[in-house]
Amino acid sequence: MSAKRIPVENLTFEAALDELQGLVKNLESGQTALEESITAYERGTALKNHCERKLREARAKIEKISIGKDGTVALEPFDQQE
Repeated sequence: MSAKRIPVENLTFEAALDELQGLVKNLESGQTALEESITAYERGTALKNHCERKLREARAKIEKISIGKDGTVALEPFDQQE
């Protein structure tokens, strides 16, 4: 891994998820030194939180399109209860 990592908060969802998957794969291999594993785990936690935050932000932006009985089209906020 590069010593110059992009700060987690500057990553796109896709970039953060790709990096997280790589970290998990390396940790699962069991070939990483203890100190590197701890650093990777900490970075992985930050990446996971970042991805969850990005998903929450995206969900908040989603709007549901509905068509009324009279044929009018309206946008409604995303409802998580559905």
